[in-house]
Amino acid sequence: MKLFWIYFIIIITVFYSCSPKPYGNTNKVYVKQSKLFAKKITGVPVNLIIADSFKKPLYTAYTTNFGIRKPNIVVIHYTAQNSCEQTLQTFTKTATQVSAHYVICKDGTLHHMLNDYLRAWHAGISRWGNNTDVNSNSIGIEIDNNGVDSFSNAQINTLLGVLSFVKKEYNIPAENFIGHSDVAPARKIDPGILFPWKALSEKGFGLWYNDTSTVTLPVDFNVKYALKIIGYDVKNLQNAINAFKRHYLNTANEALFTKPEEKVLYAVMLKYLN
Repeated sequence: MKLFWIYFIIIITVFYSCSPKPYGNTNKVYVKQSKLFAKKITGVPVNLIIADSFKKPLYTAYTTNFGIRKPNIVVIHYTAQNSCEQTLQTFTKTATQVSAHYVICKDGTLHHMLNDYLRAWHAGISRWGNNTDVNSNSIGIEIDNNGVDSFSNAQINTLLGVLSFVKKEYNIPAENFIGHSDVAPARKIDPGILFPWKALSEKGFGLWYNDTSTVTLPVDFNVKYALKIIGYDVKNLQNAINAFKRHYLNTANEALFTKPEEKVLYAVMLKYLN
């Protein structure tokens, strides 16, 4: 019996040593960069360069009141690429300068590519409410999708699991689960009109509206103001309208709101005010 376990361990060791490790080199770079950042974080403040014009203190005093910065927003994307493998390659090439914390493949496979506390480069030039640097406090989740196909059940199930974890782990409010086109309406359309926002909202990820058949619009209802309350950048009003339609109306119709659509906007705005 003892000999059996020896052979078993040898076989397992050989299997793992021979298993494909296509990202072995970039994984080493990740570890190296992480260690460099860790070294900077643990470096004491006195290591900062102090100009001669400043008076140096006679003694050291570090504060005891601090914590690590935590993500407070989740931004959902689709990859707009042809395969999960293509996305992994894109996110492991320095030249691309793009990344995300999580990548979800069509079969539900989950790649956690970056520690949640680190800053990924996924949102680009973006804005949500008063936040003009969304990358600084957000988690980026990329779903393998070419922008045309529907999302698989396996992907959505995995996504729900990730969202459940990050919501609990970082105490992220329901209203802060948004899409790339929400924070960058002038540049992006992902995760697109096929993304099941309503189903996610029913699980506590994102806000949705109730039946609007009995909604009465205020006489002075202002579309631009309502979009701004939700969080949209309204510098270009049409872009903000388009982003809202993709998220809440599942349409890419680039036109002004109809009255029924304004009722939906009003109902969503009330959710953000409550």
